[in-house]
Amino acid sequence: MKKKISIVTPCYNEEANVAELYRQVKVQFDALSTQYDYEHIFIDNASTDRTVEELKKLAAKDKNVKIIVNAMNFGHIRSPFYGLCQASGDAALLMVADLQDPPELIPQFLQQWENGHRVVIGIKNKSKENPIMYGIRTSFYKLIKAISETRQIENFTGFGLYDQTFIRLLRSIDDPYPYMRGLVAEYGGDLGEVYYTQPKRLHGKTHNNFYTLYDMAMLGFVNHSKVPLRMASFIGFISSAIGMIVALIYLVYKLFYWDSFQLGFAPLIIGVFLFASVQLFFLGIVGEYVGSILTQVRRRPLVIERERVNFDDDNSPSLK
Repeated sequence: MKKKISIVTPCYNEEANVAELYRQVKVQFDALSTQYDYEHIFIDNASTDRTVEELKKLAAKDKNVKIIVNAMNFGHIRSPFYGLCQASGDAALLMVADLQDPPELIPQFLQQWENGHRVVIGIKNKSKENPIMYGIRTSFYKLIKAISETRQIENFTGFGLYDQTFIRLLRSIDDPYPYMRGLVAEYGGDLGEVYYTQPKRLHGKTHNNFYTLYDMAMLGFVNHSKVPLRMASFIGFISSAIGMIVALIYLVYKLFYWDSFQLGFAPLIIGVFLFASVQLFFLGIVGEYVGSILTQVRRRPLVIERERVNFDDDNSPSLK
């Protein structure tokens, strides 16, 4: 009996890429048709271009293509996680729509899965993207790995194959804003690894901007480390000690040179702005943790769907 593989592709304004991605994935599974059946689930995050129209054309010709259209844009964190939880295959492979997750790697992922790895991750050891952005991302991975209280994976974006047992675990996690990369590192067990060079985006412009990258970075920090909070305490203590020592030095110096020593305004102004900036920085850190708590207690749904195409409602998995 053939095994079923679910390909899950989150997309937003990818009208120029989805048909080519579908074609390349189909080529891979046509070559593997004696071993595997497959479904290709596209979860669209309320695109404003013709992405949904292009997907519906594909779905009309091929029942393996399934579409979830979100009622609104639920962001780059929730929508992919929700889409992965809808996969009904024996395993699911999460890959982006812009072909920066190469479909030709699918046989390698399947081979490692067949060898017994419940989760197989893609690690980009090289990239053809902007070298500055690649350097920033690499630095982030190293930083969060250094301060995290749990295992973290460098250069892992979420591109990977996940066994249905792991997907059931994801469905059981009651988190309205899940950090997928951290969950894989923490609960994935003995991970298989596929190394690759990330190609340039095929068409269009990336939708990742400074805010989305910052959002991902802070989500990783607040979910897996208390170090930023503890740094606030340590730096506050050290700054207080330094301030006390400097004050005593000035006091002694003034007592010995009462008539000639002038304090001046520069040290006062510099000190005030230095300590104010440190306070504001760590107030922002505390705010990130408070914001994360607020997101958790609201208990809002991951995604609200507007439409499904080619799904069998009786057999479609749901996110409890």
